[in-house]
This record gives sequence, structure tokens and C-alpha cells, in this order.
Amino acid sequence: MREDVGEVTTSLHRPSTDNSSRSKPVRYESFEWQEQPPSNGVPRNVWSRTSRRLSRWHRPYTLALIVLDLLSVVGASYIASFLEKSRAGFSTSESFILYAYIVLPLGWLLVLWTNGTYDRRYLGLGSEEFKRVVRASVTVVACVSLLAFATKADLSRGTVATVSLSALLLILICRVTARQFLHFARRSTGHGAHRMVLVGTLPEALEVYTAVTRSPAAGLIPVAIHLTDGYAAARGIETPVPVYAGRDVLSLVREVGADTIAVCGSASAEPGELRRLAWQLEGTGVDLVVAPQLTDIAGPRVHIRPIEGLPLLHVEEPTLSGPGWLVKNLMDRVAAGLGLLMISPILAFIALGIRLSDPGPVFFRQTRVGHDGRTFRVWKFRTMYVDAEERKATLDELNESDGMLFKMKQDPRIFAFGAKLRATSMDELPQLINVLKGEMSLVGPRPLPADDGDYLGDVRRRLLVRPGMTGLWQVSGRSDLSWDEAVRLDLYYVDNWSLTYDLSILWRTIWVVLKRKGAY
Repeated sequence: MREDVGEVTTSLHRPSTDNSSRSKPVRYESFEWQEQPPSNGVPRNVWSRTSRRLSRWHRPYTLALIVLDLLSVVGASYIASFLEKSRAGFSTSESFILYAYIVLPLGWLLVLWTNGTYDRRYLGLGSEEFKRVVRASVTVVACVSLLAFATKADLSRGTVATVSLSALLLILICRVTARQFLHFARRSTGHGAHRMVLVGTLPEALEVYTAVTRSPAAGLIPVAIHLTDGYAAARGIETPVPVYAGRDVLSLVREVGADTIAVCGSASAEPGELRRLAWQLEGTGVDLVVAPQLTDIAGPRVHIRPIEGLPLLHVEEPTLSGPGWLVKNLMDRVAAGLGLLMISPILAFIALGIRLSDPGPVFFRQTRVGHDGRTFRVWKFRTMYVDAEERKATLDELNESDGMLFKMKQDPRIFAFGAKLRATSMDELPQLINVLKGEMSLVGPRPLPADDGDYLGDVRRRLLVRPGMTGLWQVSGRSDLSWDEAVRLDLYYVDNWSLTYDLSILWRTIWVVLKRKGAY
């Protein structure tokens, strides 16, 4: 660690502190620093602003989305043109072409724009972008229906339905594809990302650093930490990015080439300081975000309720009952029943392969802890030799897991066919029986063995919901995750459950299984 006057740095590559460079524009990958006059907190005319936002990755990305959306609606109109009654309600073929290929695409684009589907805050991560696309599509259908009724146009219902569904499907496919390209660029080259300066105490800043770097696809890259509690806080501590103290935050942002300031934890509670920082950033093109100490709480549970100018974060309780849970239970039972019927030939083939690989029972049943601490017997295809439990005692010192479960990448107790079943997660297909009986769910926390004693502390909170065949930890790394990280993901799922979240986890499970990542 190295200490200088006015700053503390723990990185081998220390940013330049040459004052002569601060008066010149500094170019980085996706942004450019331009000197701006200091702000006095007085709002400027938005039409006469000369400043530009530093991070500009979203401009070409948004332009690409606009082109894709237009092509999607045009393609939907072209698909609908093959219907016999597609031109019903139009006086001539020219008017059909005008409305189908020009007016409708531009109108759809306008509705998408007004619904915030091009807002950079929702691009690249989360489901809010897709929710807004669906909402905009519903609005377009409602507007078309209202206009048809007002003008007494005899539009074909089949044509309207075909265009609406085709356009929505094509737009969603294009946006998912564009997002995958953006994620690839962020992970591989760092393009399309925001460079952040974290402001706060060292523990708070490091916690935010861990959270934002956990997902490279989010496009948040911390490049420096500015301490609010002085030099001594970083003394003797290794940090992943340079640490500074006693500096002007805005000049530090210029120096390290950042475009975002993240105020962490208690630093956001300083009376008036956050407001003055926001004033200081006006016209600079630097984004200001606040990372409160409240972590692992999803957006739908957090509501801002301002009282006399004081924004209060109101945190709703987790929704662990009600109509949503009834739908989840019904979906689990129906999907499990249909799934068992559809894959019964596959189950029979797997059973035959197990019997040929090692004589003994086809299924392995173990007592696990379920909802509210009730125990049940989980169904799995046997992947180990029949004497696996006896041999486990000799392998305990080779355990590669730091949690309750025993894990080895090269476990000698697993026979060859069983290893293939584990790699593809097909050994867990019989758990559909547990789902059908209501002991498990399709999506939920990992079911843990019942011989590990009482679940104390945070781990016990996992028992508020039924365990699942797949879950957030499975789609986030599976056996490659540490025990603490697996517990954190399970608790996040419990606190932020929703039907939409379940569907997204099921979708992600397909790709995780195909990649065979973390399965052993």
C-alpha cells in the first residue's frame, strides 16, 4: 500500500495526477470529458444545453433497436398481408400499403418511445424493458381498435391479431438478441459499460463493488473508491481498485475517466451533501446513483414516498401468499403431471441404463427438509454405486464444497452413466413426482438434507417456500458457487419471488443445462 498527500491508492496502476491534464478533454473507450462551467443549482433551459452525456454506448444501441423495431413491425405487416381479408377496410391497395408499411410502424415506434422502451436505465438488464414493450404493444392494439371503431372501418380481426402478435414476438426476439450482443461486448471488451467512482466508507464501497461486479453483463465497472472516513480506513487493506481520500470528487472522476458516481450507504445520508453533489454534477454529463445499505431487495418491493422533500424508501413485505401462489401451485402440478407423461419413455431408457451400469435400485431417495421444516423423501435417479454412502467417510477430507453438501468434481463413487446424467441434470427428472405431490416446486431454493440439524440464522428463512427442482443458484453457477453465495441467492429468491421471476429462471435453466456448467 502506498500513501501520498491528498490520496490513498492500493493499486499497482495509479491514475495520473498531473494537474496539467485536467484542462484538456480526456478520451476513453465510450465517453469524452468536456470541461463545463460549475453549476449553481439553477435549472437550465433543456433546449439550450451544450453538455453531452459522457457514456454514449446507448446511442448506437438505441439506434439499432429503433431499426430492429421498425423492421419487426414491417415484417409483421408483411406476414399478415398473406391473409385473404388483410385488405378489408381499406379503399385501395395503395392505402393498405401506406397504413401497413408506413403509418403503423411509425406509430408503433412512437408508442414504444413514449413507454420508455428506449430509456437507457432499462436497456441491457432486467425485465422492465420487455414489460414496457408488451405494454406498448397492448396500447397500439387498443388505439387501432379505437380508431377502427371511430371511423367504422371494417378491419379483419384476424389481420389485427396476426400483426399484433407477430410484431410483439419479433420485437421481443430482436431485443433479446441485441441484449445478448451487448452482454457479450461488456464481458469480453468492456464496451457498453459505465465506469463508476464509489463514494463512501471502505466497507460500504467494497460491498457495492462486490455486488456490481458479480454480473459483468450489468455493465458497471468500478474504477476507483473515494473514502469519506479518511486515510486510516484503508491502511493495510488490499483493494481491487485505487482508493482515494481528501479529493474533490468531480476532479477525481475526470482523472480516472469515469462517467458515474455511486454514493454508497451512509454517505447518502449526509444532510445536504447529496443534494449539493447533484447540483455540482449538473451539466457535466456524469450520472449520479445512490446505493443504499438496503441490499438484495428487488425493485417491485421498494417504493419512494416523499414527505416534505424527504424521500423515504418504503419496503414492502415479500409476497408469500395470495393469488400468485395459487397460480404457482396450479402451474407446478399441471406442468409436473404433463411432464411425467411426456418424458415417460426417456425415464424408462434412463432406468435401463442405470440397471446395466450398476446392479441395484434405479432411484435414490433421501430425506430432505421442505416447506416450514417438514421433511420429505426426494426422488432422484441413482448415479452412484450402491456402496456410495459407506465410501463417503473415506472421502470427507476431499470435500470441495464449503457448505452442507458433499461435492467432488471427480467423485469416484459415480459410475460413467451416472456422470452423464449429472452433467445434463437428468438425474433430477424424477423430482417431478415430488412436485406433483406438492412437496416441491418447479422453482425454489435447493432442498437440503435433513441430517444437518436445525437450520439456524439466515439459512432457516429458505424454508418459507417449497424447495425447487431448479432455482436462482442453479442458473447462477450451480456447484461452482460457494455456500455463502448459494444461500444469498436462495434468500434473494425468497424475498423477491414473482411469477415472472419463476418463468425467467425456468428459461435460464434451459441454457445452463445445455452448457453443462457447474454440474458434477
